[in-house]
Amino acid sequence: MTAADPIPGGFPTVGVIGGGQLARMMQPPAVAMGVRLRVLAESETASAALAIHEAPVGDHRDISVVSAFASGVDVITFEHEHVPGPILEKLVADGVPVRPGPAALGFAQDKIAMRRKLTELGLPCPRWAQVRTWDELAAFAASLEGGLVLKTPRGGYDGKGVLLFDELAGPKAETARGWLDAAAPDGLLAEEKVAFTRELAALIARSPSGQAAAWPVVESTQKDGICHEVIAPAPGLTQDQAAQATSVGLRIAGELGVVGVLAVEMFQTDDGRILVNELAMRPHNSGHWTIDGAVTSQFEQHLRAVLDLPLGDVKARSPWTVMVNVLGGEYEDLYRSYLHVMARDPGVKVHMYAKEVRLGRKVGHVTVCGDDLDDCLARARHAAAFIRGDIDE
Repeated sequence: MTAADPIPGGFPTVGVIGGGQLARMMQPPAVAMGVRLRVLAESETASAALAIHEAPVGDHRDISVVSAFASGVDVITFEHEHVPGPILEKLVADGVPVRPGPAALGFAQDKIAMRRKLTELGLPCPRWAQVRTWDELAAFAASLEGGLVLKTPRGGYDGKGVLLFDELAGPKAETARGWLDAAAPDGLLAEEKVAFTRELAALIARSPSGQAAAWPVVESTQKDGICHEVIAPAPGLTQDQAAQATSVGLRIAGELGVVGVLAVEMFQTDDGRILVNELAMRPHNSGHWTIDGAVTSQFEQHLRAVLDLPLGDVKARSPWTVMVNVLGGEYEDLYRSYLHVMARDPGVKVHMYAKEVRLGRKVGHVTVCGDDLDDCLARARHAAAFIRGDIDE
């Protein structure tokens, strides 16, 4: 069967740009829905290419490659935000449904544009400034009471493109000078280092018709800039705080015209404020818990949204769900440790991405659902640590 062949029953084909694990995890719900996925993959061994039959290899920065890929699908969506805006605008001009569209996606691609827009909307953010010179950076730092965070506006993820420092001296300051030189003339995003008690995430889905749905707000924990652990729902979050975080997420989705899944990462501060940190317009690590812990997973919901189908039920299946990422370490024989985890605790759900093991790389995740949060945490943490090779009992 080729991309041009119709699917029995008239079901559509969704084209996903990006061949990572997020595209891979769209395949099971696509199969259940009768929807065909095509993936524009980075290589034949990309995570999604190993699970999805139609996965041509190509460069998402090449307009001819992307246009040819789009010609064989009914709608285009993404598993990353790195496709250049002019390419997306060309697809739209050619009549291809692109969801989310280039106008919305631009705010996830450019952190300065995102901060400027959220500020215009009056949404709560850390103090920030666009800095182009060392003097501008120093002036902004002098206006703060605490530390400083410097971010590259484009391309950063999982802690990449982020520099934290408490004083404008030493090796980090030299790194900052180098970043400023490289970023000219557009500059960098400078932000206050927020004194937060924890990080939260609001996960929203929105369709072209304007229907929206929000999963329970979760707590996330980072290690070295990479999402390590997610608890759903966020423990101890009051109804008012959960409603505030959800309202912010829904407003962002509507004001920016997002179609698909939107993850809004937030800081909860010592004094109870909730500030927007980052946006992702695609399925997100903070939503992996929904595969096993919600009636409708973020991956099914994303497909529903981009196809303008009625959105699914987002209720949690259990009082608690804990997701812990499996990050690559020195141990490469993950199948052997994976078998042990399955035998030791049949209630643990293990999701592996078929990716080569590298230190700190996301190679899978585990999920545990239940009535007792401490029990869920202990079991999920043990399973992830055992698969990684950190423990052997």
